[in-house]
Amino acid sequence: MEREVKFATKCVHAAEKPDPAFGAHTTPIFQTSTFIFENAEQGAARFAGEEPGYVYARIPPNTPTHAVLAEKFAALEGGEAGQTFASGMAAITAVVLTTLKQGDHLISTDVVYGCTYSLFSEVLPGLGIDVSFVDTSKIENIKRAFKPETKMVFIETPANPTMTVCDIAEISGLAREHGVICVVDNTFATPYFQRPLELGADVSLSSCTKYIGGHADLLGGIVAGKKDFMKCLATIVGYTGGIMGPHEAWLCIRGLKTLHIRMERHAENAMKVAEFLESSPRVEWVRYPGLPGHPQHELARKQMSGYSGMLSFEVRGGVEAGRKLMDNVRLCSLAVSLGATDTLIQHPASMTHACVPLVVRKRVGITDGLVRLSVGIEDPEDIIADLKQALEII
Repeated sequence: MEREVKFATKCVHAAEKPDPAFGAHTTPIFQTSTFIFENAEQGAARFAGEEPGYVYARIPPNTPTHAVLAEKFAALEGGEAGQTFASGMAAITAVVLTTLKQGDHLISTDVVYGCTYSLFSEVLPGLGIDVSFVDTSKIENIKRAFKPETKMVFIETPANPTMTVCDIAEISGLAREHGVICVVDNTFATPYFQRPLELGADVSLSSCTKYIGGHADLLGGIVAGKKDFMKCLATIVGYTGGIMGPHEAWLCIRGLKTLHIRMERHAENAMKVAEFLESSPRVEWVRYPGLPGHPQHELARKQMSGYSGMLSFEVRGGVEAGRKLMDNVRLCSLAVSLGATDTLIQHPASMTHACVPLVVRKRVGITDGLVRLSVGIEDPEDIIADLKQALEII
């Protein structure tokens, strides 16, 4: 029996082979919209799904560049197959449309990315799909939320931006008991620190824009799961067309080659920054799963191998103090998104989660003073020094 290689080796080698045409070492960018068939019979067979191969860049497997990325990501997540998308939101939308129809019910984590919340609260009800937002960190809330029409449980863990952690194994088991699909947004953790499929989830998805690309220079989304589900998902992709470009797919392949190295540094730096902020008299509270004081720290230790680079905190003095902090950082960049090599700081209530109603933000813990920090891979002493000088101005 052949020995299975470790995660770091998969990052570098999974799905990649020398180009059969010219022997290129790295996966080429197949910048094409269509593919030539050897004969009419082959074209008909590929369109009928009777023969594997490429037909048109909108239709999965899209291009050979996309196929390598999808296979590599599936290998890292522990899934049977993968599919790429134009953005994380395109991925979430396709997963939802693959699973839900008019009259169905979705249970979602109450703290999710702002655009995910808007999709679930504004778009899906217009399609006749009922959505319940619950605190999925408490299993009893999920049990009470189930209906006969429930078809999906969607969880985001750690949650954006409160860093709430949910028990993937327990929730997946509960979903299985009810015969419904469990989907996990794994963007914050990445498959390096957390693998939902191995914990029992049916689908794991990520925004490639973040840690997978890793350099804040692309948009993309990606999904991994079982072959049967991914085949259904591919049909929706072909019809809706929210596909990633071949150059972005190539950038993601390149990004994944260093995922393990970058994530180690992100997490190492984030822990040091979190400990600094926790010790600062100017900071009200800090949420980072790696801190012993995090409400779900023990759960995070159980299901994650590391705590990634995301944290949130509140400066004493509320929103005005937080605004002053963000206006006075020098090294940190005041920008949305996350997972870049450089440290990004932003204000969710007025930026990424501004679309979430105030009453909802208050209920789920997205306070007006909450600041979200995506800790980069700079020297941690420099990140801390920048935050310290900005805090001292408040």
